[in-house]
Amino acid sequence: MQLHQLRYVLEVYRRGNHVSSAAEALNTSQPGISRQIRQLETELGFDIFERSRSRIVSVTVAGLEFIGSAERIIRKIEQIQRISGDNSKEREGHLTISTTHTFARYVLPNVIAGFLRKEPNVQIGLLQAVPSEVCENVQQGRAELGVTTEPQKSFLGLVWLPILKVRRIVIAPPDHPISKLDRITLEELARFPLIGHDSYRSGGRTIMDTFTERGIKPLVPFAGIHSDVAKTYVGMGLGIAITASMVYDPERDSDLVSRDVSDLFPSTTAYVTFRRSSFLRKIEIDFMKQLSPGLTRQQIRESREKSRFYPLEDSGDRSEGRSTT
Repeated sequence: MQLHQLRYVLEVYRRGNHVSSAAEALNTSQPGISRQIRQLETELGFDIFERSRSRIVSVTVAGLEFIGSAERIIRKIEQIQRISGDNSKEREGHLTISTTHTFARYVLPNVIAGFLRKEPNVQIGLLQAVPSEVCENVQQGRAELGVTTEPQKSFLGLVWLPILKVRRIVIAPPDHPISKLDRITLEELARFPLIGHDSYRSGGRTIMDTFTERGIKPLVPFAGIHSDVAKTYVGMGLGIAITASMVYDPERDSDLVSRDVSDLFPSTTAYVTFRRSSFLRKIEIDFMKQLSPGLTRQQIRESREKSRFYPLEDSGDRSEGRSTT
């Protein structure tokens, strides 16, 4: 039994039993993976996968038990490798972060730049995904850290550390009526088309729920689009957008203006997440501290022993200077 055989089995399972997808992800050949898995099954004396005409279609009962054990073995080996790398003289290695588009676009660039100035030998990888996939990437070990505003409680074994509060603004063209109001209300906002809100995600859901609770039904002509695209449509005069304040930069977005509406919409919390069972290297701890300077090593370590959701204390101002939806 070889470690690469275990990795092949796990990747096929993670890819929905698609050998071709696993081969592409592992940068190897499909026949090679199939052959190695067959050899492993022969050695074990049972089938890990069920097949139809030589094509893998599902996992056997024994296969599920084997996969659980294989995951634990691979994670233990990875932890040993991480401990070894963490105690080497040179601070180097690879750090993969899974996050949403908005975080990758507006929050992480400055964080990564600051981190790499301190740790130039570390390679950073980004996996952009929707919040549920961010959690899956961390849980399955494809990323060491995840950054998102939507904790997924169904993903067991993850620790969630709050890093900032997200407040809301409305953006509009400079000559838009909303920019000239002394006081903005929900009723005034609902007079104009709202761009980019997706009720299936926490940010958009929070915004739409706020309107619903007041019995207001705004017009949403474009839903489920990224903040960059929403700003383009707002700039064209097609509507206004309610979004996180970090999305707007006065210099970069000189064709738009913003107004604070945090008194109308509840704030949300952004989190960094990691596997409770993982060994946190110094580079992961330092990256989290770079991401949220208020975090301490003690808080990060204590988070393993506390509940999955560590409290966000109002120390100083850890509400967003730059945040996301």
